[in-house]
Amino acid sequence: MRIEHIRQRLRAHGARTCHEERFLRAWLQAIAIDTRRRAAEDFLPLSVRNALPAIDAELHALAHLRSTHPADDGSSRLLVELADGQTVESVLLPRDGLCVSTQVGCAVGCVFCMTGRDGLLRQLGSAEIVAQVALARRLRPVKKVVFMGMGEPAHNLDNVLDAIETLGTLGAVGHKNLVFSTVGDRRVFARLPQCRVKPALALSLHTTLPDVRVRLLPQAPRIDPEELVALGEEYARATGYPIQYQWTLLEGVNDSDEELEGIVRLLTGKYAIMNLIPYNTVEEFGFRRPAMAQAEELIRRLHRRGILAKLRNSAGQEIDGGCGQLRARQIIARDGV
Repeated sequence: MRIEHIRQRLRAHGARTCHEERFLRAWLQAIAIDTRRRAAEDFLPLSVRNALPAIDAELHALAHLRSTHPADDGSSRLLVELADGQTVESVLLPRDGLCVSTQVGCAVGCVFCMTGRDGLLRQLGSAEIVAQVALARRLRPVKKVVFMGMGEPAHNLDNVLDAIETLGTLGAVGHKNLVFSTVGDRRVFARLPQCRVKPALALSLHTTLPDVRVRLLPQAPRIDPEELVALGEEYARATGYPIQYQWTLLEGVNDSDEELEGIVRLLTGKYAIMNLIPYNTVEEFGFRRPAMAQAEELIRRLHRRGILAKLRNSAGQEIDGGCGQLRARQIIARDGV
């Protein structure tokens, strides 16, 4: 379901644009449509008010909580069930953030990621994407939304951009607090500058070596790391938001001196932040996360070379909650495979 479908439902019952937006604001911000200053009966047509219970029920069914998995770092991974019974994952992050999914499954096939193991199952509509925010806000405040959960946002571009515009206008999320994460797709760099709401951009780099990138991200668009950084820099300068480069640290794969020199070469002078994320282990994939001391030393070496870098843990490490793992365990428990 797309946001436009909700608007059409409301219009079918006599709602005008102002009524649609009042209703959507209340839903997305998890606030009552009635206020102390103005009750619904004072501004909503009777036909719309009569239809609200059925519409509310339909919206709650778009994304409802299947299970919650809190972690010691203040995050909480949510297994979210959609109206058709499929499940995706959202993550409540520390400091009022939320990570949302944009697809059921993923077609990029990153070799270290559980989400892409079974490929792409279906796209999420824009209403299903923002419904994850509405659900999360019933649990705690959400001031930042990152499109970094299950799926590749660039492969569901129309729905993701629709969700971003809705959250940046009716959803009360600051534009720079909307973060579009992608492995890199030229369509993203063509479309985002044209958007009314321009999000911050996170680019999954993972390596500076073209051949290693092909091996790690086999179905990603063929964009060399150097070109990807150049495209990112152009967007960063146009929006005033630094690019967040994501780098999943894999022991013995992308933690070498050669890779460190490559990061320095690509990011020196760039409006960028490098986020090094020690791998959230999935035993069956055979990759390992480096020792924390090694990861911290990489950060220090980058700092000494003038690169703004941060060490970030994937939320939910201690509960084996890497993206896609909760859904996979649920499927195994359901099907007995």
